[in-house]
Amino acid sequence: MSERAGKKTKSSAGRPRHWQVAPRTIGRYEFLIKGLPSNVLRDLFHHFMTVGWPRLFVTLAAFFLGFDLLFGLLYHLAPGCIANLNPPGFAGAFFFSVETFATVGYGDMHPQTLYGHLVAMVELFAGVMSLALITGIMFARFSRPQARFLFTRNAVVRPIDGKTTFVVRAANERQNIVQDASAQLRLLYDDTTLEGMGIRRIVDLPLVRSQHPSFALGWTLMHVIDEASPLHSETAQSLREKDASIVLSVSGTDDTTGQVLSARTEYTSEDIHWNAAFPDLLEEAADGTLNVDYSRFDQVEPLAKADVQPPPRG
Repeated sequence: MSERAGKKTKSSAGRPRHWQVAPRTIGRYEFLIKGLPSNVLRDLFHHFMTVGWPRLFVTLAAFFLGFDLLFGLLYHLAPGCIANLNPPGFAGAFFFSVETFATVGYGDMHPQTLYGHLVAMVELFAGVMSLALITGIMFARFSRPQARFLFTRNAVVRPIDGKTTFVVRAANERQNIVQDASAQLRLLYDDTTLEGMGIRRIVDLPLVRSQHPSFALGWTLMHVIDEASPLHSETAQSLREKDASIVLSVSGTDDTTGQVLSARTEYTSEDIHWNAAFPDLLEEAADGTLNVDYSRFDQVEPLAKADVQPPPRG
């Protein structure tokens, strides 16, 4: 049974469901997601791990202020439950709520009735639990492994050892050792099955070297375009017609923290330069010092002559 997106409906089990209508960017595409539950409360941890820092702090501040106002109102409903209330009225009750929820307890204001003690006890419990949860979220966000891998903005197709080769390169921005790094290259393109059904195919592009024992500076990743390659007989025009893209994924273990790092990038047909090359980043000075110039990392230079001739389509 079809449901209208964005409208509150009930599932077959009779439970209410809020259908989600929200844009989502995946790779280079933007999708309008429909038909999924949008209740953030069902996955708060993931929400707080993925939301931006400004929005996270605003959310936590609103949560803190909301609880303080709620308990301040409860104190205000029973005049005289707080001793030495200053300033008098709701303002004093609110500031006492702030002190209690934050577990500060300056001592000047304190509960003096059973009702005040009960409300303060509930608020203290909520404050301690909230502090633990916020501390856990902050620790999880700061301790989450972040890869600092650089990828060239473009890929090139050029001859290497007499073979037409697809080439991209990566670098480790931190300049530390990433142990046992591995890379995977995959081709995604639109195709049609024998039955006429449209399909998005994903095929592997084997790399000349898919493992790196100590990825620290740079890594040139190469795929030979031979008769067995999915890119055999492909051209810039044919890749464009198939809406093809090439996805590169790199992962490894950070030698400093022991955490597994991963990153990915994507190249469209427009990002591939045929019959071109990347300039060398490594130079040896007169005194023997090795210099690595990352300002040339994304540069692409055309080859002197048209050495790359795509095989005929057949």
